[in-house]
Amino acid sequence: MDIVIVGAGVIGLATAWRTAARGATVTLVDPAPASGASAVAAGMLTPVSELTYGEEPLLRLGLASRDRYGAFVAELEELTGLGTGYRTDGIIEVAFGSDDLKYLDELRRFQESLGIPTEALTGRECRRLEPMLAPGVRGGLLAPEDGSIDPRRLAPALLAAAERHGVRLVRRRAAGLIVENDTAAGVRLDDGTEIRAGTVLLAAGPWSGGIEGLPPGIVPPVRPVKGQVLRLRTAAPFIQRCTRGLVKGSSIYLVPRADGEIVVGATQEEMGFDTRVTAGGLWELLRDARELLPGITELEFAEVSAGLRPGSPDNAPMMGPTALPGLFLGTGHFRNGVLLTPVSADILAEVLLDGTVPEVGRHFTPDRFL
Repeated sequence: MDIVIVGAGVIGLATAWRTAARGATVTLVDPAPASGASAVAAGMLTPVSELTYGEEPLLRLGLASRDRYGAFVAELEELTGLGTGYRTDGIIEVAFGSDDLKYLDELRRFQESLGIPTEALTGRECRRLEPMLAPGVRGGLLAPEDGSIDPRRLAPALLAAAERHGVRLVRRRAAGLIVENDTAAGVRLDDGTEIRAGTVLLAAGPWSGGIEGLPPGIVPPVRPVKGQVLRLRTAAPFIQRCTRGLVKGSSIYLVPRADGEIVVGATQEEMGFDTRVTAGGLWELLRDARELLPGITELEFAEVSAGLRPGSPDNAPMMGPTALPGLFLGTGHFRNGVLLTPVSADILAEVLLDGTVPEVGRHFTPDRFL
């Protein structure tokens, strides 16, 4: 089987690896592979901490993916010899004010109703786990099975794994879809070159619906959602584990790396394809982070960046066949692209190679919007 995958973010890369490992001939098209949102994301593996009311199917998908991560990373690191920064030391979520604490308590009861184990913490217990937290922190939750990974290490490892299995990488932009006899037949590059294939997967994040030649109504809307993230650096330990906080209703997270980097994020802005870093966005991040961890202003400033998450109409991924034969989608992962990488690659490999959607992915096919 010949497959063309448009987009070399973590979803496209992982799917290329999995399909090529099963014998497919795969071409991956992207002018800047292993970059984009993957280079900005913090890499939290937090389906429990990210839980939102009304998103139980997405929660189950996230749990399935998180539980696959250990074996996924072990296989990836053994194949490539590259580390990924994978950590499984849990997530602490803390409340700054009384209203924030009330929300966390409601969230804990909701989690318990779904059979998800979390541990309620007093303010003192939060500070025992993370001594740098502000004295005014009211309480929190511990999700012991959540963790993190470094997307800036994960994406290059996935690219190396794909190339080890013979994936052909074309560093060009896919400008158009080739359609013949009402069937997808490949893509046309920005230099006019054609790449023919019987199967085309659009995994280009928020750009997935913008390729020329798509018949009207085939791809549901995919919108860009801007996220600004800053990176700090410390020589001495500052926090031990991923720390999420609610500060007067605003959400903030801090993700530590083994090398002393701390990722602080992220804004969520409906600004189209704007990737400018703004003073207001940085101020909001630092303001809320300082409320939770006053000592953070003493850390070294390392970097600031902005990326674009792909949001579907219901903010859940779209994975599976479209109404156009030969054309498939693997996009719309919104805030959860890194978390959902292992399960998405498994789902898409089965869809592309076997023509079936596994049970875990049946809630997330594109036809739910028809």
